[in-house]
Amino acid sequence: MSALSARARELDAADPLAWCRDEYLPAEGVVAYLDGNSLGRPLRATAERIERLVHHDWGTRLIRSWEEQWMELPLRLGDRIGGACLGAAPGQTVVGDSTTVMLYKLLRAAVSAAGPGRDEIVLDSENFPTDRYVAEGIAAETGARLVWVEPDPAKGVTPDLVTGVLGERTAVVLLSHVAYKSAWVAELPEITRLVHEAGALVLWDLCHSVGVVPSELDAHEVDLAVGCTYKFLGGGPGAPAFGYVAARHQERLRQPIQGWMGHAEPFVMGPGYRPGPGMRAFISGTPPVLGMVGIEDSVELIERVGLDAVRAKATALGRYVIESVDEHLARHGVRVVSPREDERRGGHVTIAHPRSREICARLWEEGVVPDFREPDGIRLGLSPLSTSFAEVGRALTQVEELLSR
Repeated sequence: MSALSARARELDAADPLAWCRDEYLPAEGVVAYLDGNSLGRPLRATAERIERLVHHDWGTRLIRSWEEQWMELPLRLGDRIGGACLGAAPGQTVVGDSTTVMLYKLLRAAVSAAGPGRDEIVLDSENFPTDRYVAEGIAAETGARLVWVEPDPAKGVTPDLVTGVLGERTAVVLLSHVAYKSAWVAELPEITRLVHEAGALVLWDLCHSVGVVPSELDAHEVDLAVGCTYKFLGGGPGAPAFGYVAARHQERLRQPIQGWMGHAEPFVMGPGYRPGPGMRAFISGTPPVLGMVGIEDSVELIERVGLDAVRAKATALGRYVIESVDEHLARHGVRVVSPREDERRGGHVTIAHPRSREICARLWEEGVVPDFREPDGIRLGLSPLSTSFAEVGRALTQVEELLSR
């Protein structure tokens, strides 16, 4: 047994969340799945829930299920995500669109609500492409100006960088809580405070933090947030995103995609639009019920174990990766490009090597599944509830063997 494997066995034996792995469906031919930060694995309970939806909720109850449960599903499920993962009181979170659409709706609403002379959107050059592209489109629509923060790619946005671009013209600041490449955890409380001092709103992208890193949106007085549900929340491919709007902003913010499901009286089918109360106004069209069915079981599992325990496991997995790279892979030229400080690192670790593209392809052939990130990164997604230390150890051992050939 290798030293990597021996240490992994010790850590798995002491893992209080080890039982959670049995809650997931097995993946035939996969010996180590380290891409749950792109697409989470399905729970056994979700497979049963989908079958129940097809045979009972849809197949038997038919149209009656809209009145019985589906009309309120975006709000009910939003409240569960808010309570279990976001530190958000009920009535502030809704599920229903893709991340791109939800981001557009909230960012556009924030820009439109900005006071006179506030025409700048602050964002960073290392953010996920969707965030940058959506902001670019909104700037073109509204005449707003994009103001760029340019962080160290191996790290992320810091309060000092944000302070340097804030001013009287700032309307909204759009940032990711956890950087999608490096896993850098931004200082959400401090940055939010600085944005508010400048008289602007902040919109946080929680795609790589929801379900693995606490955000405590209410406690830190965050204005707006969006996040996807198919990573750590296990909603499945294409599962819809959630949007958070602090209660204090809900009446004055008007989202731009006015659809019948967001109307105050959707079934009146009246001649004009009147937004529904609270988060109902941030719904647009008919919610994708089939796409939402997988989210609830993951949220329920997080409720059972507690987000703090999930975060602790993610931290331990990341520390194991970093220590293993230092001891076994650094001699082969592998370097860690994610933060080494536990509090600054999210739910994945990115390692880098000149041969990363080739190595990642070889790993996939052998049933080890991370993902490749330009220019030379292998991103190891460490989904705490479904990932064992043994899986991580197997992947790192495989990398070492490939580099030794």
